[in-house]
Amino acid sequence: TVFGDVSMKTLSDLRKQARQLENELDLKLVSFSKLCTSYSSSRDGRRGDSSDTTPLLSNSTQDRMFETMSVEIEQLLAKLTGVNDKMAEYTSTPGVTSLNAALMHTLQRHRDILQDYTHEFHKTKSNFMAIREREDLLGSVRKDIETYKSGSGVNNRRTELFLKEHEHLRNSDRLIDDTISIAMATKENMTSQRGLLKSIQSRVNTLANRFPAINNLIQRINLRKRRDSLILGGVIGICTVLLLLYAFH
Repeated sequence: TVFGDVSMKTLSDLRKQARQLENELDLKLVSFSKLCTSYSSSRDGRRGDSSDTTPLLSNSTQDRMFETMSVEIEQLLAKLTGVNDKMAEYTSTPGVTSLNAALMHTLQRHRDILQDYTHEFHKTKSNFMAIREREDLLGSVRKDIETYKSGSGVNNRRTELFLKEHEHLRNSDRLIDDTISIAMATKENMTSQRGLLKSIQSRVNTLANRFPAINNLIQRINLRKRRDSLILGGVIGICTVLLLLYAFH
């Protein structure tokens, strides 16, 4: 019993650490996603700004923020993985065998959250890298065009075609950025809804496990719904057959 109390206290501390790390990761991932979506638009503003003013966030500043936040998120993911591994060790402890099912359910929930955060981090990081590469490519094209324009013996017609093509690339780039922003907003909304549904399902399962009478009542309601559906389907089928017989006679 003393061993069980110590184990449960340790498990409670580990769950508290896991929730704290999950909250920190959620905030970090939101900021990381905003950095990704704002990267292209800020560079568009710098390309279109002909003044000598320096932007608040330069290319190198945003790149440093990206690297710093990536390291911080990876460290938080590693810490959360370690906490989940420690909780997994306690689920196999003999002193907590009676609560093993509930502990496994809690551990699986934390593992699912860790998996979602890891997937979201890698996806956002890949999107950021793709945007940065595309921006570097467009910047190189623009530099080449400006060099060509400033050179001697410039052909006005070819320069105009280059400029039109560059404008077309910029418009396509903005459209892609808008699409990525919409997709990421949709993904965040779906993730939030998924978490809510998991929480509701967990509460329902908990109530059903604690109160077998409620579980039996739910099963009876489901059986009655299926029986009513079969009866209704049979009645509709019989009426349809009678209507067809009446129509052909």
